[in-house]
Amino acid sequence: MLVCYTIARMASAPRSDEMFDEFLSQRGHEVDDVGWEENYNKKQCPDCGGLHGSAASECSVCGWTPVN
Repeated sequence: MLVCYTIARMASAPRSDEMFDEFLSQRGHEVDDVGWEENYNKKQCPDCGGLHGSAASECSVCGWTPVN
């Protein structure tokens, strides 16, 4: 018998790579700032792939915001 469980992630919980980047930056390491990707005339979220208009400042799908 195979039993599968799905573990839900809370949307407000920081992702592990975000925590790792914060850990490194607090200790003087440079961390690459990630910005919007371009997809035709739309902004694309690098985290979830959601497409947004050119005026978007935050991903409406996952809440990602570019680091300024």
